[in-house]
Amino acid sequence: MADEQIEAVTATGQGGEPHQVAVEALTTSQGAPVPDNQNSLRAGEHGPALLEDLVLRDKIFRFDHERIPERVVHARGYGAHGVFECTRSLTGVTVADVFGEVGRRTEVFVRFSTVAGRAGSFDLARDVRGFAVKFYTREGNWDLVGNNIPVFFIQDAMKFPDLVHAVKEDPDRAFPQAQSAHDTFWDFVSCLPESTHMTLWQMSDRAIPRSFRFMEGFGVHTFRFLAEDGASTYVKFHWKPKLGCQSVVWDEAVKINGADPDFHRRDLWNAISSGDHPQWDLAVQLFDQATADALPFDVLDPTKIVPEETVPLQVVGRLTLDRTVDNDFAETEQVAFCTQNIVPGIGFTDDPLLQGRNFSYLDTQLSRLGGPNFTQLPVNRARCPMAFFHQDGHMQQDVPSGPINYEPNSSDDGGPRERAGAQALTTFAEPLSGTKTRLRPESFADHYSQAKMFWDSQTPVEQDHIVAAYVFELSKVRERAIRLRMVANLRAVDDGLATRIAAGLGLPLPEPAPAAVPVRTDLPASPAVSMLRNPPRTFAGRTLGTVVTDGVDRALLEALRRHARDAGASVAVIAQRVGGVVADDGEPIVADAQLAGAPSVLFDAVAVLTSAAGAEELAADPAAQDFLTDAFHHSKYLAIGEHCGPLLDRTGLAHSVDDGCFLLDADRVAADFITACADLRYWPRTAVRGATPPKE
Repeated sequence: MADEQIEAVTATGQGGEPHQVAVEALTTSQGAPVPDNQNSLRAGEHGPALLEDLVLRDKIFRFDHERIPERVVHARGYGAHGVFECTRSLTGVTVADVFGEVGRRTEVFVRFSTVAGRAGSFDLARDVRGFAVKFYTREGNWDLVGNNIPVFFIQDAMKFPDLVHAVKEDPDRAFPQAQSAHDTFWDFVSCLPESTHMTLWQMSDRAIPRSFRFMEGFGVHTFRFLAEDGASTYVKFHWKPKLGCQSVVWDEAVKINGADPDFHRRDLWNAISSGDHPQWDLAVQLFDQATADALPFDVLDPTKIVPEETVPLQVVGRLTLDRTVDNDFAETEQVAFCTQNIVPGIGFTDDPLLQGRNFSYLDTQLSRLGGPNFTQLPVNRARCPMAFFHQDGHMQQDVPSGPINYEPNSSDDGGPRERAGAQALTTFAEPLSGTKTRLRPESFADHYSQAKMFWDSQTPVEQDHIVAAYVFELSKVRERAIRLRMVANLRAVDDGLATRIAAGLGLPLPEPAPAAVPVRTDLPASPAVSMLRNPPRTFAGRTLGTVVTDGVDRALLEALRRHARDAGASVAVIAQRVGGVVADDGEPIVADAQLAGAPSVLFDAVAVLTSAAGAEELAADPAAQDFLTDAFHHSKYLAIGEHCGPLLDRTGLAHSVDDGCFLLDADRVAADFITACADLRYWPRTAVRGATPPKE
């Protein structure tokens, strides 16, 4: 390479001392030097991305085609069919057919996924979850391609290939797989302050959901609704699970991945197959330009949220998943989501990450599905009438007839013509001006204020989990300089947060990272972003794992089943042998699972019902010991039969019984126990081990 394409830059070595190193100039695939690898080319500071941006297109084009046919990201996914029903008409703000009439039902296909792992990875990775919904509306397909976290790591699509390269397995060794706890990821985000807010969400329990059914979804970006008269209203989309949010704790996630790496997909399949159809409310935040201008951040910045306390949610529909796929490859694997797939009444904003996604998704499908006719696959085909002049291409399945494949034409049967007016795809008539530039707007410069708001909004238990997650992840980072840089970023968010993480890593507390703009300390907390401040207060949809032995009191077991069923939950019977047990009445009880293969991490609450002889046998069984001690230390509600003393003694829990433990000796206690399980976990137990329970 020519000498003029080599320059000196400052780097930080292993010892933490800066020094000069020579590096080659970054170029496009054609060898042209890249002037700015941080920002896409746009029309003016807040303008849309420009199609002529050869640097962005070259970078994303190469990234989109890195793997065939597995998705580069979101490779591990699971899908289901369902229906969306409009519960509130939005005809005053949008002409979108899906929101046109209360009671209108629209077929949907939903795909949930993890981001970082390959298709064969495990379900309970600490990761962002994809929440993608394809609406087969009467006016074409609308794809709402979101995540279970409302913000993202980056502000501009230019950085997306870098982000994914950093979080994926190292290219020289092909590990670690499906995890962010390694040098390259934390090196990247510690060098990119805009990622700080997202890493707090990622280190929270949001990144290890109990199941897809108990997970929120977000459209992430700010979109537009377009009315009949062309007026625009900003909109942000939220999916709220009817059964509430629930996550696991980290130790559970690790053990679930060993016990059942398909835990999430199995849970969704079982729920739908049993008729317990998962449901979510679709809620929207609607606001105008004046409201957007008055907010202390830019609504086009995808690393920011619009707090629900500032712009309240309005529920407008209900999503129900009621049918599993017939063939996972044909449907879940071949479904093609594209953010650019919108319908009349929905429009884009100039969010630079969204602009890049609109290019990237369609481009990706060409490699993954072989050509432009992927829209003809059954899972991707629109359910409304279609008419166009497209022709031929790889795997063409339609058979057009006649000589006319162009427009305009003068034929009597000249084919379709464009439709004018609001019922067609229209674009908000936003005036644009400005110099073509690669520039991040100043309104995107605040990287720490909302991160602080998120931290301040968490309960003490949630804060404990966030600190533990950072310590765990950063402890896997070999380079001390990366750990120090990340803690410095977090010190810019909150001194206490950084101090606790530094102590956990055995690091000196570094100076706060410099902030491009002063960090705001006056932003009010947003209780809506805390899961523990918004508990479901129901045990519906959950599973009680109940260990039984020969001689078990059948009446008590049936009481548990009855009260659980009344609460909308189910009971899984677990025995040491898969053949089951014989109850105290001499009749058999069929087991749903064998104890050694069904640890308590697979269940939301647990019970142990034994005979006197059975308790002695369980006390000598390591699987039974682990079942009980794990459930206790994971703060689950426990119901213990009156004969379980030997097991409690063997596990050392005999003197640790608390208000989250129930001595199950009567029907009344069974009812009280199931009622208590609506809280999902007995968090005060955590306080005994040094944390603090959430305070309402």
